[in-house]
Amino acid sequence: MARNHPLIEDAARGILPKWSRVSRTRRAHMERVAELMDRWSRARGLRKRDRRRWVAVGLLHDALKGARARDMRRLLPEEFHELPVPILHGPAAAARLEREGVEDRSVLNAIAFHTLGHPSLDELGRALYAADFLEPGRPLRPKLRKRLRKRMPNELDAVVTEIVGARMRYQMDRGRSLRPETVAFWNELHGGARWDHVSAEY
Repeated sequence: MARNHPLIEDAARGILPKWSRVSRTRRAHMERVAELMDRWSRARGLRKRDRRRWVAVGLLHDALKGARARDMRRLLPEEFHELPVPILHGPAAAARLEREGVEDRSVLNAIAFHTLGHPSLDELGRALYAADFLEPGRPLRPKLRKRLRKRMPNELDAVVTEIVGARMRYQMDRGRSLRPETVAFWNELHGGARWDHVSAEY
């Protein structure tokens, strides 16, 4: 069995890479997400190596949240440069991890698309997408988040579908366009054909 990359093992122990850029408040959010991921991975009976991967992505997903936009764009292929600044940190963190030698595509995709969603997301990626939204420190709609947390992790796909729907409605109610990755993710959750031909590279 392949071992986790040292950066993944460090993150599973609560150690962020030296290049991370996060505030104290952001770090607390990341720790709460990692705690949810740990709890859910244990509930799903995953092996120790995989549990550590789940905890690691929980901690690493916002590792570059406080980085400057121009620095994040330097890490990314040109097709990602048009992403809004609040979304750059996921793809940028995944790109930096890949540059450091992380080859675990499931981990990289989970981190890259934890904000947008993407049809390539597997169980790990979908769990991170949910945990980032549901962690108990988020102040908005606490009753909804609590209700959905109670259904996790046994109803993972159903809960993720509700979250994607809520986020899409929020954007549409404000007259904002939807990202194609998010729409494709929604379609995938509703039984659409796998988009295996869609690149998740960055």
